Amino acid sequence: MQSYKDLEIYRVSHRLAIEVHKMTLQDLPKFEMYEEGSQIRRSSKSIVATIVEGFGRKQYQQEYSRYLTYAIASCDETKEHLELLFETDSLGKKDLFERLLAGYESLGKMLYRFRETVTKSLKA
Repeated sequence: MQSYKDLEIYRVSHRLAIEVHKMTLQDLPKFEMYEEGSQIRRSSKSIVATIVEGFGRKQYQQEYSRYLTYAIASCDETKEHLELLFETDSLGKKDLFERLLAGYESLGKMLYRFRETVTKSLKA
């Protein structure tokens, strides 16, 4: 693997972060664009940034695993922000909410499996 861009977890998280960014600017009420919108933009972009930073430390597998744990935590945070936006009626598009939530659910599973692979290689 030559680059973090070769990682499926990077490509998926990057695409989702862009979708969340656009959603917060197009589909949220103005007051939420700067409140919860800002929070979800940061958490979704944190997943991507943490994957990239961890990849840069991949020769130190314990650190790499730690960064993947941080990415999982940011993924969970992003799902919570999505649920709050939907449940408070700030994000009124149910189909958009369900699609993004499903994307982050899937990404979380991918991150967890990838971290398990990295962790197992530590023990080998």
